[in-house]
Amino acid sequence: MAIRFVGIDPGTNSGFVALDLQGNVLAAQELKPTGKTVKGGLSTPQLVELENQLYQHLKGNDRVCIEAVPFGTMSQVTTGMIHGGLRSMIHRKKLDFDLVNPMWTKKFVDVKVEKGQTDKQKKDAMREAVLEKFGFSHKSHNVVDAYVIARISLNLHLMRQYEPLIDQHRIQQEVVSDIMHKAAE
Repeated sequence: MAIRFVGIDPGTNSGFVALDLQGNVLAAQELKPTGKTVKGGLSTPQLVELENQLYQHLKGNDRVCIEAVPFGTMSQVTTGMIHGGLRSMIHRKKLDFDLVNPMWTKKFVDVKVEKGQTDKQKKDAMREAVLEKFGFSHKSHNVVDAYVIARISLNLHLMRQYEPLIDQHRIQQEVVSDIMHKAAE
């Protein structure tokens, strides 16, 4: 079974991207639970559906990176439930994962967050940077972020194998190195 490099951007709608060893996209989609929404997040049935969708997409040889909970998030309970639930599905597949700080995701494509920026401006900046650097686009900002996280996963694997990284920019190498050092702690 071929190795896939998976990036997951958790949220009420979660981005999922899988790449091959050359960085080609094998899967790119937004995981969306159906059913009645509840104020402030997902209902329990929706959360379980989201977890099941992720579980079905994961394969036994995947190398997974999942974005960590953003610092200072406003909906901490919902965010914690989603992140914890998705990590549980990765664990149930008997896969390891690396956490990617949301700031590392942005840094990997050289997007700088400025004080006063709206969420839309941040998402647009990510979308533009990913299109410019990698030629990848998707209608969902969650999938765009997951693509970056999948590239980080691929580069982490290459670094661990003492092979040249597919992404050679100094900033990208710093991000991969920072994640490696954090994982070693």
